[in-house]
Amino acid sequence: MFHPLRVTAIDWLTDDAAAVSFAVPEELRPRFGFTPGQHIALRRTDGRGGESRRTYSLCDPASPRPHTLRIGIRRVEGGEFSTYALKELAVGDTVDVLPPTGRFTLEPRPGHFAGVVGGSGITPLLSIVASALTSEPAARFSLIRSDRSAASTMFLEEVADLKDRFPDRFQLVAVVSREEQQAGLVSGRLSADRLTELLPGLLPVGGVDGWYLCGPLGLVEGATSALRALGVPRSRVHQEIFHVDEAPEGEPRSSRISVASHSTAEGAEAPVAATLTATLDGRGGSWPVAEGETLLETVLRHRADAPYACKGGVCGTCRARLVSGEVRMDRNYALEPEELAAGYVLACQSRPVTSSVEADFDA
Repeated sequence: MFHPLRVTAIDWLTDDAAAVSFAVPEELRPRFGFTPGQHIALRRTDGRGGESRRTYSLCDPASPRPHTLRIGIRRVEGGEFSTYALKELAVGDTVDVLPPTGRFTLEPRPGHFAGVVGGSGITPLLSIVASALTSEPAARFSLIRSDRSAASTMFLEEVADLKDRFPDRFQLVAVVSREEQQAGLVSGRLSADRLTELLPGLLPVGGVDGWYLCGPLGLVEGATSALRALGVPRSRVHQEIFHVDEAPEGEPRSSRISVASHSTAEGAEAPVAATLTATLDGRGGSWPVAEGETLLETVLRHRADAPYACKGGVCGTCRARLVSGEVRMDRNYALEPEELAAGYVLACQSRPVTSSVEADFDA
């Protein structure tokens, strides 16, 4: 459930991005404990029954009982929530916040880890890197970050401070895509071909225990392709997509997911009439699914507390496990292959194929 948290600081990082901090009351601190890389969902209501939601990654070192939560917000063109947050939000205001969730995480442990991030994709990696280096002496991290320019780089000083504190265990490569090459900086866009050429000269690609990719869709897909070409097992690659500006040529096709096999196949048409049985916060219910509705839309008509944020198949907040039946999932930019194999779906993108479907939002 959402909890109102008070804004305690708004620190501008660039002309279009700021770090926003929230105070966590003592009684809520256990509920807001988080693992490095997790995010929180924020909600804004307009007073007329409408609302907007957005997820933002936590950027401080992880804590089981945090006194404060800090996120990075970059203004997105046409983005309702980011515009509100950076133009109207003020210290002392309260914002409705869901407890941290997300599976783009790294529990600090010995090993060599690496990240490829673009723009605001640095936010979860800042938490991951800082947590790993400060709490695990045998952890090393290599970070390749891409930004439009030096002036647009979020958390520039904090990342540089980590490099100063851990010079032997933190490797930093900064890339600018819209500036001429400068001393110490690589220039140009990080395409799949560019990364395939660049990475082997920077670090022992095959010896990295875990890769963390975060940022716009194009960057994450390019980095995934490069690592595949370099022979990195898919099980070592973790990804989180922040922006899907438009439907690219390679957009994931609709897939059919069946609880019997937990496998995916290309699309099938949803039936006109179906019934959804769903479990949420320990309470169950069964409701008819209107023609063309997603599982999330059906649940929201009866349970306003259903978890969601982006409704675009990107954030993963609405993840649920398919208990029975079959659905067609239109888009998926959030679930890993092993989650699909275990029967998880995105409720905001899933439509019934069979006349009866059961989903567990608590799983």
